Amino acid sequence: MVGFSRSAAAALLLLCTTTYGFAAERVIIILDASGSMWSQIDGKPRQEIARQSLRTVLQSIPADREIGFMAYGHREKGSCEDIELIVPPRQGSASAITTAADGLRFLGKTPLTAAVKQAAEALKYKEDKAKVVLITDGIETCGGDPCALGKELKASGVDFTADVVGFGLNSDEGRQVACLAENTGGKYIQASDEKALRDALVETMAAAAPAPAPAPQPGPAAQAAPVVAPAPEKPEFNFLPTAVFADGGSAVTDGNAWEIYKAQADGTRGDLVTTEYGAYKGNLEPGEYLVVARDGEVKTEQKLKVEAGQVYKPVFTLNAGTLVIHPRPNEGADVLDGATVEFVYPGGSTTSYGNSTVIVPAGEQQVTVKIGSGTVTETIQLAAGKTVEKDVIVGVGNINVNAFYVAGGDKADGSGIDFQIVKAKKGIDGTRENVDNSYGPDSKFWLPPGDYVVVATVDLAVVEQPFTIKAGEHQDLKIAMNAGVLAITAPGAEKIEIFDPKKDVNGNRKSIGYAYDQKYQTVIPAGDYVVVAGKSDTSSKESSVTVKAGGRAELTVQ
Repeated sequence: MVGFSRSAAAALLLLCTTTYGFAAERVIIILDASGSMWSQIDGKPRQEIARQSLRTVLQSIPADREIGFMAYGHREKGSCEDIELIVPPRQGSASAITTAADGLRFLGKTPLTAAVKQAAEALKYKEDKAKVVLITDGIETCGGDPCALGKELKASGVDFTADVVGFGLNSDEGRQVACLAENTGGKYIQASDEKALRDALVETMAAAAPAPAPAPQPGPAAQAAPVVAPAPEKPEFNFLPTAVFADGGSAVTDGNAWEIYKAQADGTRGDLVTTEYGAYKGNLEPGEYLVVARDGEVKTEQKLKVEAGQVYKPVFTLNAGTLVIHPRPNEGADVLDGATVEFVYPGGSTTSYGNSTVIVPAGEQQVTVKIGSGTVTETIQLAAGKTVEKDVIVGVGNINVNAFYVAGGDKADGSGIDFQIVKAKKGIDGTRENVDNSYGPDSKFWLPPGDYVVVATVDLAVVEQPFTIKAGEHQDLKIAMNAGVLAITAPGAEKIEIFDPKKDVNGNRKSIGYAYDQKYQTVIPAGDYVVVAGKSDTSSKESSVTVKAGGRAELTVQ
């Protein structure tokens, strides 16, 4: 995957290089919060690079720019509906966006088409000039058509553009998202070096910052104003809430959120008034409200009646603590970023990856760490206002698997490579229990100690190889497929089929593989074969061929 250290900054370059455009249009940044963002670049998680890039650039943007923030895949692991406008477009939103980004969990799918559509609608793109900046490390995975959406938004919008940054995408994948930008008149880019981009962003924003207005010069006939007694000072804010984890604890000022709703006559939530973050001070019109304080997985709410001229300083006790979990494959090993950490707490559950810090309700916590096929669960007691930090050791070994056409020969690195790990011991019905699967060369597996069999498949060649793994052990498994490549050309054929040359008692040959094309290339075990090329008029031609292990056989049937 192309380094995210370049791509995150590139996204922000899109956001900021057209400084004049921001003054005339409202913008929503969409961040892909998929689980792959936990992978590291030069020892730093991609999601952390994204947060730092956002923080750095947004500090340089004038407060009068109307910017919003949306994410997808940050709340549910497998949902195509997990899309949220976290910060609506407004002036002075930089702090709220960085706080929201800092609180994201990266674990879900990629419904990028639906997210861009929702962002455009939130910007009222049919009424006003609008822009969306999409940062994605994957293609659409929820059935949407980004190319068609781009055309639709351009046709129905007043002046709508979408800029797209794709990282880790090959040319075919890039075209699938580039068309979204191109069809709206926007840009599709891939970033250069992160530092260079950030320097460019800072320089661009500094150069674009408006000069301060000159101080007014006194007139030639200025006269002293009459002395007037000062009016009583009006409080700057009438609502100053405080959130604490435990009674008497310190105020929570980072990562927390405030949701303020109008209260309906029956005491339930009405319209959302505002969502704020961190240490919040605000002004509320007289009326009745429901105020929700949130941090991590915890929330509490209070009713509030605001009267003119009064100041309110409510304290919200979250009755929560902090869990910090470091998942390690073995004692003394480094934390594994791909480890799944599942938390079951009083009233709910959540999932994270790699080093995990969560704020949860006080009480008994069940923490399950999964590394590959290894799983371990621990119970932790957490008191309100306290932090528990713990290493969780899973106890697994690691293997890296590759297939070779022949021992000591070339490595198989094309498509059609599959590795299945099964338990060595067969059940009473003669089958083995499946443990894990992976595709492609250099497939990696984390496994509990035990005896296993790897079933390696490369196109039509299948080989089984047993092995034993211990906790903390690493093995490189090289599977000799004893196979070669068979390339068949059959001009005018409708179907090409490969058969075992031996016939059974009924005179029939066993089919090995086939393709509905005039060309067919596949990896196949070494041996003799018969190839039949069938045409649409039901006529056919056949030829014999021998494939050698580690070799390539080319055959023309006509």
